[in-house]
Amino acid sequence: MDLLDRAEARRKTSLARLKPDEQAAFGQYFTPYQAARIIADLPRIPDGQTVRILDPGAGSGILTAALVERLRDRRPELRIHVTAVEVDQTLHAALRETLTDIEALGSVSTELVDADFLSWALTTDERFDLVIQNPPYAKLQTGSAPQNMLRAAGIDVPNIYAAFLTLGLRLLHADGQQVAITPRSWMNGTYYSAFRREFVTTAGIDGIHTFESRSKVFGDTGVLQEAIVVSATVSAKPENVVVHTSHDHREDATSRTVPYADVVTADFIHVPATEKDAEAVAWMTAHATHTLADLGLTVSTGRVVDFRSRDMLHQEKVGGAVPMVNATHIRGGVTRHPVGAKKPEWFHTDPAVAAKLLVPGGAYVLIKRFSAKEERRRVVAAVWESSEPVAFDNKLNYIHDSGHGLDEQVARGLAVYLNSTRLDDYFRVFSGHTQVNATDLRQMRFPSLAQLRDLASADTTDQACIDAATESVLAPVGVAA
Repeated sequence: MDLLDRAEARRKTSLARLKPDEQAAFGQYFTPYQAARIIADLPRIPDGQTVRILDPGAGSGILTAALVERLRDRRPELRIHVTAVEVDQTLHAALRETLTDIEALGSVSTELVDADFLSWALTTDERFDLVIQNPPYAKLQTGSAPQNMLRAAGIDVPNIYAAFLTLGLRLLHADGQQVAITPRSWMNGTYYSAFRREFVTTAGIDGIHTFESRSKVFGDTGVLQEAIVVSATVSAKPENVVVHTSHDHREDATSRTVPYADVVTADFIHVPATEKDAEAVAWMTAHATHTLADLGLTVSTGRVVDFRSRDMLHQEKVGGAVPMVNATHIRGGVTRHPVGAKKPEWFHTDPAVAAKLLVPGGAYVLIKRFSAKEERRRVVAAVWESSEPVAFDNKLNYIHDSGHGLDEQVARGLAVYLNSTRLDDYFRVFSGHTQVNATDLRQMRFPSLAQLRDLASADTTDQACIDAATESVLAPVGVAA
């Protein structure tokens, strides 16, 4: 077996010994052999005579092994020093074996740092030329010691992987590179907005590898996150970004070069992995130019959280009850209620509480908050109309006019547009998680009010009709954009 084969064998042995509760506690998801090669292939080969590499949360050392193997193959004269940080002492034996293997290549020195990376990174004076990492994935608990420590250093992030990325960038020399595999969720949405701003201000993204399958990259660890590999260089903003795409970590990738401005925007980080993706962004930029705020409209999340409101929810209609609308009521482009669902379909409480949780009668556009990239549609919308107040479930977003119903034609036009293939294609380019956030909807672009009214007559139960109307109204043939 060669260097990487031996490292992979250690990874599998370490993974088999790992208890599920310990894995969850550390947020450990070890990098498979093929994924390690993909990650190690993304950064540029350094120009200098020496390179200092940092591997935070090194695990069994497979990422470092893949990177050193590539560097030695391309530049055998290069002197390499590796610092591998790992807090889990049960992995140290495997990691030491991998580091010893690496040193045997010659002109390579290594150091195993037995420490929590967050604490170590905030106190070390060391700086590096290249950081390679598969950081742990775990939420930072509010008020926890790690969160307080990070906030004291000016790092306010919701997940530990974002803290690892931030610290990785801070530990680089000028022009240093970081390459990491992480969930794609940081690329859009409110939770990661501050982190995203610091990331793109500190470094320029120059390479991306995206996977079409969510389930196979870390298949032997049970991770279903949509993973993405990003390479970035400190203090550099390249003209272009090379975007690689493969079905999973075992297949050959296709590559395309896209302008930096098409990837990094003021709001999101787009991943136009294919020509279709690029065309989706270009079409939307040309033909939809308004935000909801521009239109005088607002989007909010439904007010009723079911587990907090059990005593207010009813399976059968009782005196004074109003409709309780949730995602199961959106079917085939329309809202139907009641449908005989297992979940309660009626809401009733005293007037004081109802005033805080109910929405006045009128026309609203409902959007499901949760979907996955494998689903036929990521954005699913429908119009709700009633003359009486209504309760919207927390798993729905709803578009309204200052807390009240919309103009009926505008509401119908919004539902048509949100259900269009054009919108769905665009949403997939920037959405990296399973939620359709209200913040995402606020930042997306929409047609004008006049165009929305023109869309209103399209049949929301017929996809071909929706798409034909969208093209006809927003991009009529023979009319310049």
